[in-house]
Amino acid sequence: MQDAHDLGLVLKSKVPLLVLETYDEPRALDLLIKVTREHDNELFQWTATEGLRRVGIGLQLESENEHLEPEAVLSYIKTQGKPGIYVLCDFHHWLDHEHPKNIRLLKDTALRNSNGAITVVLLSHRLSLPPELSRLSARFETALPDEDHIRGVVRAEAQRWARDNQDQRVKTDNETLQKLVSNLRGLTHGEVTRLARGVIVDDGAINESDLPEVNRAKFELMDMDGVLSYEYRTERFANVGGMTNLKTWLEVRRKVFLGEVDAGTDTPKGILLLGIQGSGKSLAAKAVAGMWGVPLLRLDVGALYNKFYGETERNLRESLKLADAMSPCVLWLDEIEKGLSGDSSDGGVSQRLLGTLLTWMAERKSQVFLVATSNDISKLPPELVRKGRFDELFFVDLPDADAREIIFSIHLSNRDMTPDRFALDELAVASEGFSGAEIEQAVVSAYYSALARDAKVDTAAILEEIYQANPLSVVMAEHIQGLRDWAVARQVSIA
Repeated sequence: MQDAHDLGLVLKSKVPLLVLETYDEPRALDLLIKVTREHDNELFQWTATEGLRRVGIGLQLESENEHLEPEAVLSYIKTQGKPGIYVLCDFHHWLDHEHPKNIRLLKDTALRNSNGAITVVLLSHRLSLPPELSRLSARFETALPDEDHIRGVVRAEAQRWARDNQDQRVKTDNETLQKLVSNLRGLTHGEVTRLARGVIVDDGAINESDLPEVNRAKFELMDMDGVLSYEYRTERFANVGGMTNLKTWLEVRRKVFLGEVDAGTDTPKGILLLGIQGSGKSLAAKAVAGMWGVPLLRLDVGALYNKFYGETERNLRESLKLADAMSPCVLWLDEIEKGLSGDSSDGGVSQRLLGTLLTWMAERKSQVFLVATSNDISKLPPELVRKGRFDELFFVDLPDADAREIIFSIHLSNRDMTPDRFALDELAVASEGFSGAEIEQAVVSAYYSALARDAKVDTAAILEEIYQANPLSVVMAEHIQGLRDWAVARQVSIA
């Protein structure tokens, strides 16, 4: 076991203070028991509820509760502690500026035990040491289960369910099983076990319909709520009018991204969608995740900003790190220009954000497909849109007549109206210059007008709303033409 070997090397280096960050406390304790047994050390564990106790074989605790208070246990370890490993669980609560004596006691212990007689292990899900202690310590993180280990856990849970249900077999297929294994990456052993068990015990099967629930549970476990959000509803490209080239481009790369075909290092990385507001860029981003059957994470670039120095960049780093842990997934950066355009008055924050994002884009190894959307390409820094940053740039123009017919059909069907009852070709001609969002609004307005008259929606009612509307293609004609000219001049693909 690689973790045990690596941890043993750290302890052999006689480090007096070790920070062990993990959400899987039981597994970390098992690891420490294994290592201390191999090196003939004694192991002691402290918790705020049970105090300090010696840990024996199989986690049998061999002494009575004592030294319950944090300061008391630190004083004991400093003055009377036997040689060995002392594991302090969740001690981060007592290592801040309000507890200076605890910090000093730990520092005294560390300075007195540079020979390795006593090692204090701070075991927590996350812990930042104060500066007084950081240079006296080392850090260790347990490895998360790989795909082979996860597959073994899922099979063990399937066998457990079979034994409890008269040797019935859990129903699944290889493709769905592989998707479940991939979606469980980034979790601890205990979390993998709980989620796999939850999928199986419900109906004795692992189905495609179980995967969204697994992803939602994984998102919640990883505490990702904030600037990064989980989009519970993705779309199918059947609900997206037009964008034929984009659909084809994505379909060609689907098997490679999902690992069904090995393309080496040439895996799809991401796309940038340019276009006017309401043209369907956001819908397309959702449809990418729906087409590929992976989670969709939305990063609100504007919400990254924090008034405290360095926190904005940290928000982005944490979001990208958690997206890596959720892979395979689609990461949607909506209206990216809002956070990365910047100016001289932001103290260089936007430039640091851009640097963080570009570094991640260049170095990431995870299956995270980036979909960035932008309404105004002129505000984006040239470093972001140069060749190689994204696999492809797509310009999402206003829908043509055929796409408008499809969009009308989609929005009518979504409102339980039969598209065949309407003159779709006539509606498509009348709505020239309308975006997809404006077409939807015409259908909605006609629906409300018909309700007010206690009548049914018909072609005439929608046409009336169309003729009364003033679309963006008229209001912002110069801006839209500027976007088109930019896309044509740079040979950007048309979605």
